[in-house]
Amino acid sequence: PKEGEPASYTGAVFARDGKAVYVSTDLGAELHRLARIDLATGQQTPLTAPLEWDVEDLALSKDGRTIAFLTNEDGVSVLHLLDTAAGKEKPAPKLGLGAGVIGAVEWHPSGRELAFTFASARTPSDVYSLDVTTGKVDRWTECETGGLSAASFAEPELVRWKSFDGRTISGWLYKPPARFSGPRPVIVNIHGGPEGQYQPGFLARSNYYLSELGIALVYPNVRGSSGYGKTFLKLDNGVRREDSVKDIGTLLDWIGTRPDLDAKRIMITGGSYGGYMTLASATHFSDRIRCAVDVVGISNFVTFMERTEAYRRDLRRVEYGDERDPKIRAFFEEIAPLHHADKITKPLFVVAGRNDPRVPYQEGEQMVATVKKNGTPVWFLMARDEGHGFSKKRNQDFQFYSTVAFVQEYLLK
Repeated sequence: PKEGEPASYTGAVFARDGKAVYVSTDLGAELHRLARIDLATGQQTPLTAPLEWDVEDLALSKDGRTIAFLTNEDGVSVLHLLDTAAGKEKPAPKLGLGAGVIGAVEWHPSGRELAFTFASARTPSDVYSLDVTTGKVDRWTECETGGLSAASFAEPELVRWKSFDGRTISGWLYKPPARFSGPRPVIVNIHGGPEGQYQPGFLARSNYYLSELGIALVYPNVRGSSGYGKTFLKLDNGVRREDSVKDIGTLLDWIGTRPDLDAKRIMITGGSYGGYMTLASATHFSDRIRCAVDVVGISNFVTFMERTEAYRRDLRRVEYGDERDPKIRAFFEEIAPLHHADKITKPLFVVAGRNDPRVPYQEGEQMVATVKKNGTPVWFLMARDEGHGFSKKRNQDFQFYSTVAFVQEYLLK
């Protein structure tokens, strides 16, 4: 809108008569809702106001009678159907596929069958179809899992804990097989963004930590994550940046309450913004963790802003703050993990891409040089032919094997 609070619009699709557009928007609301916009008057009518979750995707049947749409419910995709004539929901068949992530929703021309992709802890993204009349679900593809039995992969548990300000934070816990006895060591993996969200999709090679090393995995959605409304999304903006780090501190407290988890053997890791969170956590909670792995993370927001590609700066300033403002710049310098590296006394592994346009390699390089002065064990892996995260298989493999070696040396011993 030209005036008032900014709003987001996604998934626009024309009504069959061409007189309206259906969208997902958070205009005038905390969460994304399905809405109808009258093109003649501009009037917007919410269609899913009672729902307390974001509407993420939508598809209109060819006859214009039904909208299939998805809600993101604590990271789990849920399918809904809406009767466009009545402007109300109608019962949608249960898919019976368990907790996972649905995408690419598309109607068959008949208006009876709905195609979609689905990924979960036990399946990579595969294609399915749903007969919305009978509720019959057919699986059209079956991605291979390297000869491993997908049925053996751990399914996640949605967990919640109270943070420092009483706010509830959630995440997903994956536990190793029962053959691993006693309290299990933990890897806390923090997503990037920060406007991202961990959803219970396929873990791929991360299953190795569970099934072969007996390590529990926790994927937190700290404040600033998407999927929980506009207020939650903004809770880490500007000078509230470290409040999200405090969420990790309270997660460590929660781990200590679980008899099945070993609070004395915890590793923190994350990529990009999750790499910043990893470094910040390593400075704040060094006495509570065994080690940390920072992947293409930010070590100082000032140097990051100065070196990141110019096309990204204004966008990042909206989220992090404007480093040209003396007060913001001083705050950045105050919280920079680089300036608190003397507090990192536990082993650190830093991964960087020499051609990274987002988080330049110097962010990792300067952190490594500074932490080494402590006499703290530091591993540094920089790929000269990679950017923001490794994309070449040979490099991905090398990074994974290196990380496993680091975990075996410093988390498991």
